[in-house]
Amino acid sequence: MNYTFELLGVSPILSFFNQQQKILTESPSTGVEYLANRKCTLDAFVQSVETVSPTRGWDGDRVVEAVISFWMANSESIHYWKCRLQDAGSENLLVARVADIKSLQATFESLLGK
Repeated sequence: MNYTFELLGVSPILSFFNQQQKILTESPSTGVEYLANRKCTLDAFVQSVETVSPTRGWDGDRVVEAVISFWMANSESIHYWKCRLQDAGSENLLVARVADIKSLQATFESLLGK
């Protein structure tokens, strides 16, 4: 299984929590997981995906590899989101998405009505 990781944006803590609750009640078994951290660091997101991987039945090493690959290839994007998180203040989180590719594709197709 192949995995993808991407930084999505900055969100107020309460908004992220409410969105997570909504996702759990509406579609609890998708292969897409949203993560949030107060810090924009590789270590913080690796720790997050290491927690999520076993509960999803994902290959933890490959998920971590996807995060590291993203981090190595997207320094400008990481810098941008790190600055936006600092600008937003302490009541906000940096949101990321980790998913298996097939589930993410199915999610996008469902949004397009296919």
